[in-house]
Amino acid sequence: MAGESQCRGEYMGSQKNSTSQKYSRSMSIAGLHAKHQQELENLMLTTQPTKTLKLFILAVIQYVRRSISYVLSHSGRLMLLSSIVILAVVLLVTIDGPHEKHVEEVLHYIQFGLWWVALGVASSVGLGSGLHTFVLYLGPHIALFTIKAIQCGRVDIKSAPYDTIQLKRGPSWLGKDCAEFGPPLFLSSHGAQIPLSSILPQVQLEAILWGLGTALGELPPYFISRAAKISGGKVNAIEEIDASPAKDNGFICALWNTVVWFMLMNLFVQIVNATAQRYLKKQQEKDIAFLMNKSSKHSDDTDNSSG
Repeated sequence: MAGESQCRGEYMGSQKNSTSQKYSRSMSIAGLHAKHQQELENLMLTTQPTKTLKLFILAVIQYVRRSISYVLSHSGRLMLLSSIVILAVVLLVTIDGPHEKHVEEVLHYIQFGLWWVALGVASSVGLGSGLHTFVLYLGPHIALFTIKAIQCGRVDIKSAPYDTIQLKRGPSWLGKDCAEFGPPLFLSSHGAQIPLSSILPQVQLEAILWGLGTALGELPPYFISRAAKISGGKVNAIEEIDASPAKDNGFICALWNTVVWFMLMNLFVQIVNATAQRYLKKQQEKDIAFLMNKSSKHSDDTDNSSG
């Protein structure tokens, strides 16, 4: 009886020991979660620049290694897929058939997008005459569309979103009579009045593409000017601006360059922070998974030994 009670006491003691160990391990894992969350929140370029840049570089190296290994392991498939895609595009463009109208539609959209983006880039880079492509193309297009829509009392006068002013042709709706579009949809006692909220969706796509082009066109001059400044020299255009008496234009240009620089830096900081935090989170998840596996093995060994 004494031996049995002694064994029972040892078993109860081992059970209490195991329970306390499990509780302490769960508390340590919870504390580790809180610590990791705090590290993620503090990991920013403004608070921890060295650590953030280090993790960002490690993440980029890891991504490049994985990409290279994937390309090397699937090089045959990628080459085969690329060949199939190129061959399919060539066949679709050259061979006539029921698909021809869809191919033409896609080509019209591509031409439309490239046209308005190129106009935006040309507006930022400059054409040498001081004329703005908004004044030459986008502004007249919006004005003509608005006038035509008010005359006809409706906004669905485009045959397609790409039915706009382009290099060698004008829009199809410009020369049409209003009777071809149907009866007016916007009528009032003062004639046809179309709200601005109905006109904007009809011209916003080309305006957005043009704006995207202006943003892209600002990048090459900025990087050229920055490279010239770092090297200790000056570009001729910058010297002309400095020598120009138009101080207001110089101030506006400097202000605009500052805004563009700020947006680029903000974008870069966000990319670096997000990449570094994602890399750190993956490392933390690996550490927690390793700790949980280790604790589960230790608890199993304890249960076996107590049994």
